[in-house]
Amino acid sequence: MGASKSDAFSDEQNKMAAIAKAMGHPARIAILQYLQQVKGCICGDIVNELPLSQPTVSQHLKELKNCGLIKGNIEGTAICYCIDQTVLQQFLSFFKQLNSRSTAKKCC
Repeated sequence: MGASKSDAFSDEQNKMAAIAKAMGHPARIAILQYLQQVKGCICGDIVNELPLSQPTVSQHLKELKNCGLIKGNIEGTAICYCIDQTVLQQFLSFFKQLNSRSTAKKCC
């Protein structure tokens, strides 16, 4: 396998790619939808909502946290997760801007 060329791209391009990759699994989309509905919860709440084991949910949460889409606050022995609205807005703005630029130009 070849070496990664991610350093050849801007920080923004790498960040948007990391978020898009993290969102590339239906379980992570379901987790984001659930977090948006409840405005924050602990891992056990998500496990009760999805047909996945606790370790699997934890792995998906880790991926979402690594790209910055969610953040977690320690509350006693649990971590309360919520969507990082700033990062989500950056992601949405990126694609909105991309869309506005592409619709302004004629294409083949």
